Amino acid sequence: MNYLDKKCWICGKEENIPFKCRFCGKNFCSRHRLPEQHACVGLEQLKQDRYYNGSPGYGNTGTDDIFKDALKNTAKYAAKSAVKGVGNNIKYSMKNSPSMAIIYICIFSFILQIIIPGYGELFQLVPAEVMAHPWTLVTHMFIHADFTHILFNMLVLFFFGPQLENRAGKKIFLNVYFTAGLVAAIAYSLTTDYPNTAVVGASGAIMGIFAALAIIAPDIRVYVYFIPMKIIHALILFALLDFVLLNANDMIAHTAHLSGIFVGLLMGSRIKRAQRRYNSYGDTYYRR
Repeated sequence: MNYLDKKCWICGKEENIPFKCRFCGKNFCSRHRLPEQHACVGLEQLKQDRYYNGSPGYGNTGTDDIFKDALKNTAKYAAKSAVKGVGNNIKYSMKNSPSMAIIYICIFSFILQIIIPGYGELFQLVPAEVMAHPWTLVTHMFIHADFTHILFNMLVLFFFGPQLENRAGKKIFLNVYFTAGLVAAIAYSLTTDYPNTAVVGASGAIMGIFAALAIIAPDIRVYVYFIPMKIIHALILFALLDFVLLNANDMIAHTAHLSGIFVGLLMGSRIKRAQRRYNSYGDTYYRR
């Protein structure tokens, strides 16, 4: 659809998803979408044809049916356009932001967990079975235990994932995310006292993202339980909390969290050193 196709034929208003009249074929804004609102020549011609052919005239059942059909089709077109618009937004987000792509995949996977029996069990990580099912070292990151679990993880990823993307790049974001998630899974599998208990969730990978961002941009302001603080201080708080609860029987993989933080710290430090070298070379070249 070109630029002119998005403009209303009557008032010239531009809309991303204009309404197309089924009688005259022209595009209109929401205000002029109905045939009687834009003096539709196509509808007038149809009424004349019906009149000359002996069909009911204006105000009779035939014309009433026409308007009902017009309203019905307009509503159908609007619904399809809305669905298409949402689909395009999701597609655009997934294409341009790895963080959003991961969020949508996790949400879709969570829906499949609800409607497909055995789906979660197929992709969850069970340390005692990791050699038989090695793919679960990665797939467990897209499975979550309940709504609260996925909500918290996706909120953290939504707010801090794009921040790391903007500062380090999409490829580096993906490297940090999956490296932290993989190391967290391996570390938990090697240290857990409950090797037959499944573990799910992207917490290890997300803590890696959080830690890397804290190294690259330590002065970012965040809110922890409505208390404002720097992101580096929030990271220290989370790490201490996980360390204190390391042996607690609370069904939380604190080892995975700490392992993800460790990977994030290492990779964040490497990224920051590389950025400093790049900036230093740029300053040297500029001074010459």
